[in-house]
Amino acid sequence: MAARRALLAAAAAAGGRRGAAGAAAGPGPAPGAGAAPGAAPGAGTGRSRLYEHAREGLSARPQLDVTALSERDLERRRGPLGGAALREIVRTWARLGKVRDGIARLEAEKGRVAQGVREIMASHDKAAAKTHPELAALRERGRSLREQLRVLEAEESDLEQRFYLGALQLPNRTHPAVPVGDQSQARLLEVVGEKPVFDFKPKGHLELGEGLDIIRQRRLSHVSGHRSYYLSGAGALLQHALVTFTLRKLLSKGFLPMTVPDLLRGAIFEGCGVQPSATPSQVYTIDPARFEDLCLAGTSEVGIAGYFMDHAVQLQDLPVSTCYRTETDTGREPWGLYRVHQFTKVEMFGVTAAERGTESEELLDEFLGLQKEIFSELGLHYRVLDMPTEELGLPAYRKFDIEAWMPGRGKFGEISSASNCTDYQSRRLNIMYSGEGGQLSHAHTVNGTACAVPRLLIALLECNQLPDGRVRVPPVLQPLVGQEVLARPPAPLLRYIGPNQPGGGPPKMGEGA
Repeated sequence: MAARRALLAAAAAAGGRRGAAGAAAGPGPAPGAGAAPGAAPGAGTGRSRLYEHAREGLSARPQLDVTALSERDLERRRGPLGGAALREIVRTWARLGKVRDGIARLEAEKGRVAQGVREIMASHDKAAAKTHPELAALRERGRSLREQLRVLEAEESDLEQRFYLGALQLPNRTHPAVPVGDQSQARLLEVVGEKPVFDFKPKGHLELGEGLDIIRQRRLSHVSGHRSYYLSGAGALLQHALVTFTLRKLLSKGFLPMTVPDLLRGAIFEGCGVQPSATPSQVYTIDPARFEDLCLAGTSEVGIAGYFMDHAVQLQDLPVSTCYRTETDTGREPWGLYRVHQFTKVEMFGVTAAERGTESEELLDEFLGLQKEIFSELGLHYRVLDMPTEELGLPAYRKFDIEAWMPGRGKFGEISSASNCTDYQSRRLNIMYSGEGGQLSHAHTVNGTACAVPRLLIALLECNQLPDGRVRVPPVLQPLVGQEVLARPPAPLLRYIGPNQPGGGPPKMGEGA
């Protein structure tokens, strides 16, 4: 932690320790698979918004290190590309390097030829210069060099595009301790807290929320579509209490509060390892006919990474924003708050040095410790998992998930994750840090969910329920909610009078419901 803390101390000397806070939710969108394993570079989407962004001069070209990956890494990650594609990408990169060396040599010679022409023209009058025996040869050589450069520059452009279309689909390296396989191979690291025991059959969070009139999810498809919901009364207070509690906790640790844009360009998503053009995709894209290349952020991680893009940094941040995420597996849990399209969360994001090579691993452990502290103070029973290779997506070097016990569902459910992305995002987005002597190096990025409101509400409502349907409020949230126990209000807020009555047809005029 010494190198990272030194960076923070340097920032503090310039005007205070810098950090971040706000509201967003649940695990961020997983990177989409652009092509089948083993596909050729550039297969899948056929374009890269990040590469186009760089070609237009809007950002620096990604500085990718494809030689750090092995075919074994790709096989274990089961990402969009396989070993054959990696070999082709490496060959393309090698050829691109040779072409660029050739261009550099020809440009240098072209400069010498131009200097020779200038010297002749400067030392002779115009008539004598035209008949100088070396001038015609120099000009002919200049024409030949320009033609050779035209050919090589065309090849360079083609090779560069082929390289980036393939290389930007490659995953990060993998920590040697990560379990190999799919989700079933996740390694259990720790179980924390006491599992709640009931002398009655526990209800699910939606039944509890509807009974308390704090959650509404029914009769909303014609209002806001499927997988949407309203929180009202104590439900809204619980959301604000969770965000406020989390922010206070993290601000006390030195984080800087920050809000980020909801709308971001596709290039920023790609730089974070998220493919907005994948099919299917977990990213909402705004109508390109009106707003070209704008997407709704599925996690504050994308927005804060964009904040650092093309900048040299020396700090860690906690952003808060509204989170938008599509659910592509529509057959899974269509009711309740576990899988919804829009939700609120607090996200931690850190940028650290890589002087010793262990700083980002230490920061990941620190984020995990903060998550455990928050969930323990909320009184949750949860477990910590070291996620396997096939669950890392493209950017993560290592990822820890935390799952809380949800009695109504009868199983654990994911409430947060924390990932070390090493230099994967910084090489794509040109995020640097200043080392000793001011030398710039690629930073490492780490992200973690501190508070995913909908899934925390599930665990809190289901674990703190009473036999009569009331729900105890965790002690740390009681001052913020203003209640110790949530009880059903004397009368429901709304009475449905629409056409889809239980008995069929609309209610008659003057008829109660």
